[in-house]
Amino acid sequence: MKTFKIGGVHPEENKLTSDKAIEFLAISQKICIPVTQHLGTPSTLVVEKGESIKTGQLIAKGDAFICANVHSSVSGKISKIDTAIDTSGYKKTSVFIDVEGDIWEETIDRTNTINKDILLSKEEIIAKIKDMGIVGLGGATFPTHVKMMVPNGKKAEFLLINGVECEPYLTSDHRLMLEKGEEILVGISILKKALGVEKAIIGIENNKSDAITYLTKLALNFTGIEVHALKIKYPQGAEKQLIKALLNREVPSGKLPIEVGCVVSNIGTAFAVYEAIQKNKPLFERVVSITGKSLKNPSNFMVRIGTPVIELIEKAGGLPDDSGKVNSGGPMMGKALNSLDVPIVKGTSGILIMTRKESKRPEILNCIRCGKCITVCPMGLEPYLLAQLAENGNFETSEKEKIMDCMECGSCQFTCPSSRPLLDYVRLGKNKVGLIIRNRANN
Repeated sequence: MKTFKIGGVHPEENKLTSDKAIEFLAISQKICIPVTQHLGTPSTLVVEKGESIKTGQLIAKGDAFICANVHSSVSGKISKIDTAIDTSGYKKTSVFIDVEGDIWEETIDRTNTINKDILLSKEEIIAKIKDMGIVGLGGATFPTHVKMMVPNGKKAEFLLINGVECEPYLTSDHRLMLEKGEEILVGISILKKALGVEKAIIGIENNKSDAITYLTKLALNFTGIEVHALKIKYPQGAEKQLIKALLNREVPSGKLPIEVGCVVSNIGTAFAVYEAIQKNKPLFERVVSITGKSLKNPSNFMVRIGTPVIELIEKAGGLPDDSGKVNSGGPMMGKALNSLDVPIVKGTSGILIMTRKESKRPEILNCIRCGKCITVCPMGLEPYLLAQLAENGNFETSEKEKIMDCMECGSCQFTCPSSRPLLDYVRLGKNKVGLIIRNRANN
């Protein structure tokens, strides 16, 4: 069975919600929608305080090349426009809405009929994906329409669909594959047409045998779509590792998947593309796993963007008494929240409530030069060295040692016997080196 070769770890899976069907979460009475929910340039507001809006209405326009439109997830009146902290921990310009009913834009098809006929041209598909504000839902939130625009001189041969969901605890993609499989395959067919490729491969780890069986059966009715089972190994859902596992191709350092003829998209993104193209529905809701070992009712919810995290927690049985930390995302790549009032955004795949025991960091000991962090690094880096360089402020050498190749998967920190905060220091180093690179490019 296929997998990537260099590095990787096997954290406890803890897929507590894999058998929990997706439920629709009740609409909050007060919604806060950040106007930047994507990688790239902030979007430009096109609404004002006091304005009445509908569900699906454009509220911020993506004017720059790498940017994305943002739409209202509810109907009501805009009470204010202010800054608010989102799941990233940073303040973002946000639209605050007092909800009044749920009146959708008339152009959205709200029926459950599955539409398989793809009538739009390649150019029309890309334009509509842009209009509907679709971004990568695997976590990176890169604008999908930009990914579909293959640069001159490059050629896309394969569309790879990430159904791996290797992050412990999270099951939103798993449930989508089981409950929206046909729509996902239509979405993949749409992405194939946009890219002009003949073949799409869905990679799924073999701990989701039900999804593998189901999508394999469905794929028989679609041209050029295959399902490949993968060995369980974290972080197989990362683009470069998925490409290596499925095609045995290696993306060069500092380059993108298109260098080896690939475009990678997430299962959730494929479903959002289906809804955008076939139902004229903007991306204003997504599936979120709310999970944790002490949580009374771990669940998968379809959640409107802008819903406060606390409302998911309350619906799942409330915050457990032994809670130590609440993460946006899983335990490996997720980030702790400093408030439960922050809104769900496009990139929120899960909310993890960790117990005090789980969230307590062990005592940090001296590095014993065991080399485990090097062995498990899927990018072939030296995490102990990168962390040490960042800690000492040696960012010039950090760049030479390819710190920007780090995907922040956390495998190094997970395996370190001395509990060194390797990922924390590498993230610091990446931020500093990234700033240096941008300043150099602007001078």
